[in-house]
Amino acid sequence: MRENVEEVISKQGYDIHLLHTKKFKTIHIAFKFVTNLSRDSITKRALLPYVLQQGTQNYPTAIALRQQLDELYGAVLHMDSSKKGENHIITVRLEMANEQYISSQTSLLDQAIQLLEEILYRPKLEGNGFDPQQVEREKQTLQSKMTALTEDKMSFANTRMIEEMCESEPYQLRVHGYREDLEEINGESLYQYYQKMLQEDRLDVFAIGDIDELDVMDKINQMIQRNTQQQLTQPTTQQQIESSQTIIETDQVQQAKLHFGYRTGITYDDKKYPALHVFNGLFGGFPSSKLFLNVREKHSLAYYAASRVESHKGLLFVFSGIAPDQYDRARSIILEQMEQMRTGDFTEQDIQETKDMLVNQLKETLDNPQGMMELHYQQVLGNSQRSPEQFIQEVQQVTKQEVTDVAKQIQLDTVYLLTSEDGDSNEAS
Repeated sequence: MRENVEEVISKQGYDIHLLHTKKFKTIHIAFKFVTNLSRDSITKRALLPYVLQQGTQNYPTAIALRQQLDELYGAVLHMDSSKKGENHIITVRLEMANEQYISSQTSLLDQAIQLLEEILYRPKLEGNGFDPQQVEREKQTLQSKMTALTEDKMSFANTRMIEEMCESEPYQLRVHGYREDLEEINGESLYQYYQKMLQEDRLDVFAIGDIDELDVMDKINQMIQRNTQQQLTQPTTQQQIESSQTIIETDQVQQAKLHFGYRTGITYDDKKYPALHVFNGLFGGFPSSKLFLNVREKHSLAYYAASRVESHKGLLFVFSGIAPDQYDRARSIILEQMEQMRTGDFTEQDIQETKDMLVNQLKETLDNPQGMMELHYQQVLGNSQRSPEQFIQEVQQVTKQEVTDVAKQIQLDTVYLLTSEDGDSNEAS
């Protein structure tokens, strides 16, 4: 048995990724459709996962579809949309019991793949499009999601910062689309776009589990109906910033949101990428990081303070929640932590502890089927041969000099503050 081995088989119009492991008693099959971010399509793409879960030709309601999933020993269907770098991804994932571990007279895998084929290729239609009543209902669901994200002020602040920071770049688009675009979408126009997506998106199919003896590849090949494969464009990674900008906006908030956007110029396939992750762990990725210990704990300036890397766009984000009257101090101390990273103001022990935490985090992710799939999918989006296992090895080898070199390369692009309407904040240079 091959343990944790990925086979990638390129077919006419799609790639199949077989991840062999005995870690799980379940099988996970996922279809990942990805295309370049576009304002013309992003709201339709955000809506599709909601509509597709509402029924098929043979299971015309969400209840009937769930009942069929229950018949398959409680199989679970997940659908969502996401944004990574300048790509928009729609994921359709089915989790099912592995028939090798249950006493079943029928092929559970065959039935599950038939259901996936039904969901993808035979959705419930009326006339020349999706059921218009279902589409209108799910437009309301998506609109509620948009409203909820606006009311989540941390999420809203990050969205606004990205819109300002990446104003002329596809990355500024909102992953859940735009309320004003919903009005133009109907069952027919959405179905026309869906047919285009099925044929033109880049498609990667993942099968994860103890699948050696199950002919998964042949079964999947029989259901897929396409013969083209879109090539994704590489993201724009602006590296030189003439001067940073500060954006201050107001809302009805008690806790101000102070966010920073940096350009790293480093994406997943870059040789500096492991050092960037160690940098982020030291800077703001863990409770032991500089941001947490200094901004939150030592100076009590923030309710939270953390950072994260955007692996496919070459960005670094800092998030903090502060009292509105603490803007200048909090900004100054956050910038000070970045300067300390550039001058190497951290110990070899700090680096080793951070690397240990990162490696444990990555290994825990590989112990989860969805996490395993997402880590392997990084290679697809990054156009890279760097496997998760190789990435772990490279993280373990990162030196202090490599971390400081990365820190010196990172440039501040945007400071964004969302504060109270009567907040006592002054714009700082």
